[in-house]
Amino acid sequence: MSFTAAIEKLDAVRQKGVYRHSYSALLTDLYQLTMMYGYYKSGRMNQKAVFELFYRKNPCGNGFAIAAGLEQVVVFLTGLQFTAEDIDYLRSIQLFDEGFLEELRRFRFTGTVYAVEEGTVVFPSVPLLRFEGRIFELQLIESACLSFINHQTLIATKAARIVQATRGDMYDHLHQSVEFGLRRAQNADAATFGSRAAFIGGFAGTSNVYAGQNFGIPVVGTHSHSWIQSFPSELEAFRAYAATYPDRTTLLVDTYDTLKSGVPNAITVARELREKGRELLGVRLDSGDVAWLSKEVRRMLDAAGFPDVKILASGDLNEYVVRDMMLQGARVDIWCFGTALITGDDCPALGGVYKLVAKEEDGMMIPKIKVSENPEKITNPGYKRTVRLYLEDGTATADLIMLADEKLDPSQPLTLFHPIHTYKRKTIRNFKVEELLVPILQNGEIVYELPDLEQIKKRAESQLDSMPREIKRPINPHSYHVDLSEKLWELKQRLLKEARNGSI
Repeated sequence: MSFTAAIEKLDAVRQKGVYRHSYSALLTDLYQLTMMYGYYKSGRMNQKAVFELFYRKNPCGNGFAIAAGLEQVVVFLTGLQFTAEDIDYLRSIQLFDEGFLEELRRFRFTGTVYAVEEGTVVFPSVPLLRFEGRIFELQLIESACLSFINHQTLIATKAARIVQATRGDMYDHLHQSVEFGLRRAQNADAATFGSRAAFIGGFAGTSNVYAGQNFGIPVVGTHSHSWIQSFPSELEAFRAYAATYPDRTTLLVDTYDTLKSGVPNAITVARELREKGRELLGVRLDSGDVAWLSKEVRRMLDAAGFPDVKILASGDLNEYVVRDMMLQGARVDIWCFGTALITGDDCPALGGVYKLVAKEEDGMMIPKIKVSENPEKITNPGYKRTVRLYLEDGTATADLIMLADEKLDPSQPLTLFHPIHTYKRKTIRNFKVEELLVPILQNGEIVYELPDLEQIKKRAESQLDSMPREIKRPINPHSYHVDLSEKLWELKQRLLKEARNGSI
């Protein structure tokens, strides 16, 4: 893609309503600015560094995550600057001198970014983004980039998990899930970007009109109980709604009595619509024993001659409740999720981290490591690449993190080993290799064509199709292999030894 085309695509994204107000450069933690000031005062602000963004544990007890939020990172980085008001505020807190504030006034992001594409299935320890550039710049962007990636990756993963529960298997189009979470999200951004992430994770639509406007997500909705209550009778309310939307009538049937009133009245309206050459689209259940009610409603609709009328279910649903209802034979066609999805209720944070892995010293890039008593918190040092290995049938079998200068020969057997329990080994042959990190920004300029949301969603579908079924289990999933190359493992052990000896 040409540089001009990339800029035009980015400008089009930026014009969308949700991006009209650029994020402030002050969307950062104070210690990022104090470290920047320290680099400035010590004359080290232009030293080169490499940081990686990754997470340590899959959310929601899942066996995988769905990468999301990259587009927001790109929009943030390419528009990053300190306004006059920002500089005035920083001056007022009396922590920085005027020379530093002048550096901030001139600030623009000039670094290089590699990332896994949105919609990619990802795993703990795998770098989702790699940032290269001046440590002065890379320090500033940590908090905001983590916020963007952590939130949308969490919600996209929760959505994919829910889709699996509602459909029995991923991307079975006999069932659909839609997002109704706007009123329960922590704020408007969480609701709107949560809608985007849910669509990536496999949802078919949203009730959030703002998300529909900005991201092209299909918008869906019916009416509330107050609509029914505002009329003299339920039947009159149904008739008025059908007269307003004769081609898109879906009726909420549980305001008074689902089986004795709601469904019989809906059937009456369905017959009146059919006499006019129209059809009732659906009925929605929002309370009660939905598993049992849905079967009774299906029986009543079928007996009345309306087998094609869809049954929608809403009301504080989550993947566990839905899976149980599916096992009980629930006859729901469209599932509507709010609180559990948009808040990631059982896992409200992804826990992604941003760690220094290499830094310039005496003109050379030196690998860096963070040591911890917890083995999972020990970082993988050095400038690296990550590849995904596929078997001949197209099934992903492992991700391999390796130093950037290492080569792989797919025609030769490759032995993989667990990076902590090294006795666990397996050898693969005749495998295919996919580079996971692709260039996004080079020296601050975009070199990547941002895909539209439908393309990202399709990538997530394809990625999940390539994964072993065992890692997609909702309970006690199999652990996917994320391994280190022998060369990287040896570097890590050497740096750990040097840290223990106090030489680094």
